[in-house]
Amino acid sequence: LKDILWETLTDLKHENILPNRADAIAAQSREILRTIKVQLQVAGAAKRAVPQDIIEFSERR
Repeated sequence: LKDILWETLTDLKHENILPNRADAIAAQSREILRTIKVQLQVAGAAKRAVPQDIIEFSERR
């Protein structure tokens, strides 16, 4: 996700993509992070382990 966002910023800076495309990518990224935050909060409140898919996402597997 970090690499995609950086690539998007670079492409936008060099005018390789339209601003609305960059906005869409940023919005999707925010939604992904928001979802992960909620999943972590739910796991913490339920005193359960962090879901494996979140661990894999954070470790870039």
